[in-house]
This record gives sequence, C-alpha cells and structure tokens, in this order.
Amino acid sequence: MCASNLNSPAQSTTQDFATVFARLKPQMRTLDVYLRGEVAAFEPEIREMADYCIDTSGKRIRPALVFLSGWNGSDQPSPELVRVAAVVELVHLATLVHDDIMDEADMRRSRRTAARQYGPEAAVLLGDALFAHALHLASQFPTTEVCHAVSDSTRKVCAGEIVQTLRRGTTNITREDYFRVIDLKTAELFRISCFLGGKLGGFPVEFVESASHFGRHLGIAYQIYDDLADYFGQEKSIGKTLGTDLLSGKVTLPLLVLLDRLGPDERAVLVDEVLRLREADLPLRLRQMVEFDVFAQVSAEIEAELVKAETALAAYTGLAPVPLLRQLCDTLRAQVGSLAVPPGA
Repeated sequence: MCASNLNSPAQSTTQDFATVFARLKPQMRTLDVYLRGEVAAFEPEIREMADYCIDTSGKRIRPALVFLSGWNGSDQPSPELVRVAAVVELVHLATLVHDDIMDEADMRRSRRTAARQYGPEAAVLLGDALFAHALHLASQFPTTEVCHAVSDSTRKVCAGEIVQTLRRGTTNITREDYFRVIDLKTAELFRISCFLGGKLGGFPVEFVESASHFGRHLGIAYQIYDDLADYFGQEKSIGKTLGTDLLSGKVTLPLLVLLDRLGPDERAVLVDEVLRLREADLPLRLRQMVEFDVFAQVSAEIEAELVKAETALAAYTGLAPVPLLRQLCDTLRAQVGSLAVPPGA
C-alpha cells in the first residue's frame, strides 16, 4: 500500500479494525516474520505452545497503534518500531492467555483457547513466559527507557487484572471502580503503544504526550465496547465465547447499568446470579437490557471517550499519524453500531 493511500481520509466508517489495519500489511508482515523468528528463543519444549499463541488471526490493535503513532509515510517500519510492536503484542497475548483461564473461556479468535488446548496449569505459565520474553526484547533497546516504560505498563496491566479478579462474584463495585480497572488492564497498553510509537517515530515530545492521551481514551472506549459485545455481539463475528462476564461473576458496565435500572426484587435475583448463588439466566438478562435500553447508555460512554481521544490530537492535525489515528475512532463507532441489533430476546 502506498503512502498516499494510507494518508487519505477514511472512505467508510463501516470498516472493522481488520479492514483498517489491512492498510498496514507491509508493517504487519514484517512484524509477523519478527514474531515467528522469536519463537526459536523459547525452550524447545514450549515452542509449539508459544507459536500457538503468536497467531496472525487477531486484530493486533496495539502493534497497529505503534505503527500508526510512528507513521512517517513509509511502508518499511524501522527495526525499533517493529521490535516495540512485538513487545506490546507479547504482553497483550500473555494477558489474553491469563484472561481466558479466569473466564474459563473455550474460544478465542475462533479457535480453542490456550487454556483449553494445553490445560489451565500449563497455560498460566505460558502466559508468564510470554511476559518474560516481552521484557527481554524491551531490554535490547540502547537505553533503559523503553524497558522501564514497558515494565511499568505491564505491572499496571497485571494490577488491573488482579483487582478485577478479586472483585469477581461481588456487586460491591462502583462505576469509578469499573473505570479504574479498565484504565489499568486495557487502556494502559493502548497508551504505551501510542507513546512508544510516537517516540520511536521521532516526533516532538508534545505530540508523543498527546498521542499517549489519545491511546488511553481509545483504550477505555474499546474495553467498554468489548464488554458491551459480550452481551450484544454474535459469537461468529466476535470470535470468542460470549456471555462469559455474567457467567463468571464479572460485573462490567452493561451489568452495572442494568442493576441500577431493575426494581429491588429483580435486582436481588441478579445479585444472586453474580454471587453464583443461583444459575445465571443470560437470556433473561439480555431481554432486560433491551427493555431498559442499556445499549444506549453504555454506547454513550464509549462516545464520550472517543471524543476525548479525538480532542487530544486536535492541535496536531498536520502530522502524518493524526488522520490515521482518528480513523480508529470512526471505526470503533462503526463496530458499536454493528452491535445495535437486539439479541434474540
């Protein structure tokens, strides 16, 4: 794809992330080669397991944020951008492996999760190995700045996952609690992807900071969308097991909104489901979410974060990465719109 095509405005806001990122094929191809080469660094006994996780079927949003934030008009990314894209992708893959264990999910990216493929005990250690290798790659930069930034973000991501895990099976969660968790567990890796992409792309420090803020708000918006999709998505198109949040006792924004809108008796029943004192009635909860217009309130929260993301870049519209990054906001809006068909309730 030529540079002029990459820098042209979005032709349609109905594209999904995979379509948008197809414009980064040269960059993603280089990243794939790099990641496949890194499989050999793992011990022979677990190389097949590492290779299973380093598949090419995911959206690879975080590496794309690295490449887009560091975009200089060339199809050939610098070795530094490729390496840091690999670092953030490995950290993300590690969190997915651990997430699927805790969610007891069967499917991820339309195939068996690592936990289902190799067992949860082996999978948790595989996730640890992916984390460790990400930090190993980060340590190969000439200064400690990248390794420091990545390790700091990795700790925050893990902290977010820990807090969320400790709150499973409880409804004693405020909206502030929810936003704090997603800021740590999802938005932080979006933020550091944009920060490192802009920095290694050689852009001014002011833009790097603004790109960092963009990534944070896009990450918050994306996680809210992902939580909404767990109730309103279709498994075939989303590519993972749906309905796992309620079934695993995880209270996300759609469920918080529903709890606020139910009467005392119905709320008490739903609380029992979250506490696993009774079997979760997912079809009923889906019908209630439609009845109480939960979708509209949650999607409004997504839009608010997307506006904040766009505002963060408003002063830098003349820089090459900005139109590309802003296009991601329209893409996420389209993704939310694709969920707006009420489930079979």
